[in-house]
Amino acid sequence: MGLPKKIKKNIPLTQSKILLERRKELVDKINKDGTFLPKSILHADLDGGFLDFVKNDLKTIVNGSVIPNVDILLTTQNWAQFTQTWDFQNIDKNIEPPVITVIRNPEVKYGTNPSLLYTIPNRRQYFYAQVPTWDGQRAGMDIYKIPQPVPVDITYSVKIICNRMRELNQFNKIVLEKFSSRQAYAQIKGHYIPIVMNNIADESVMDVEKRKYYIQSYEFTMLGFLIDEDEFEVSPAITRLLQVFEFDTSTKKRSQRPNNEDATSELNVVFLSGITSLSEKFYYNTNIKVLSYNNIQEYNVYINGEFYGTDVSEIQINNGDTLTISIIKNNNSLDSNILLDTELI
Repeated sequence: MGLPKKIKKNIPLTQSKILLERRKELVDKINKDGTFLPKSILHADLDGGFLDFVKNDLKTIVNGSVIPNVDILLTTQNWAQFTQTWDFQNIDKNIEPPVITVIRNPEVKYGTNPSLLYTIPNRRQYFYAQVPTWDGQRAGMDIYKIPQPVPVDITYSVKIICNRMRELNQFNKIVLEKFSSRQAYAQIKGHYIPIVMNNIADESVMDVEKRKYYIQSYEFTMLGFLIDEDEFEVSPAITRLLQVFEFDTSTKKRSQRPNNEDATSELNVVFLSGITSLSEKFYYNTNIKVLSYNNIQEYNVYINGEFYGTDVSEIQINNGDTLTISIIKNNNSLDSNILLDTELI
C-alpha cells in the first residue's frame, strides 16, 4: 500500500477567505502600495510574470537537485549569444542538461479572455473610484477614470532538454497536475492572469551516432490584458456644496371640515356596463340618503365589508369607513346609477 511522502508540518488555524472577503483581500493586495488605481501591465510585465510562473509553479526537483531555468526569453537569434554566459554549462562551454527554457512567439494577437470579450468603441474613460481629498481647508473628491483594458493572447513554448527519462517524466507530471483544470493562474502585479495549455510535442534528437537528448515542448497561451497608467485620468469633483433651505414660519390652521355651504351635496354613483359593485372611503362623518336609482332591481349596502342592509334609504357613515354598494341590474348590458344625498355632520 502506498504511503504519503508529504506530511503537513504546519496546520493553519484559520480558513482561507472566500467569496466577498476574498475579493476584498485581492483589492487590498492590488492597492497595497497606497495607490487607488490598478497597477499598469504591459508586455514586459506579462513576460516576466510567465517566467516567474515557470520558475516557481513548474519547479522540478530530481534526485534532490532543481532543474535550472533560463531566466530570459529565448529566440533563435539570441540562443548562441546567451550560451556563453549561462551558469549551467560544462568545462567545454556546452549546455549541461537538464535545463528548462522559455520561448515566446513574437506575434501578439487580440485577446480571447472571457472577462474582456465586450468592446467599447473610442476607448472611453470609465469611472473607477471616488477618492476623498483634503487641501488643509476644504474636503473634496477626486474622480479616477480608466479605459477598458485591452485583451491580448501571448503564446509561449516551454521546453525541457534532458538526457534521462526520469527528468522528463517528473516535469511532465508537474505540468499535467498544474493544468488538470485546463488552466492555471499567474499573479502579475496583483492581477490574476489565466494561462491555458494548448499542446505537447516531442522534439527529441533521434540520431544514433550522437548522444540521446530528450526535448519536449509545451505550448501555453497567456490570456492577459494591457493596462497603461498613462491612460489613467484623475479629475477633481465638487469640493464644496452649499445647500440653502427656506421655511415658511407662518402657521395656518387647518379646517377640520368643509364650509357650511358645502356640507350637503349630491353624489351620483354610476355602474357602467358589466360592473355591479363599487366602493368608496369617507373621511368625515356623513349621513347618506338614497334619492333615486335607475336600472337597478335590488342593491345591498356593506360598511367595512360587513352587511348593512338591502334597499336601505338612509346610511350612517363614520370617519374612515368604506362604503360598498352591490347591485342587481335589470339589464346587464346598460349602465345603472344611484343618486345619493350626502350631508356632513
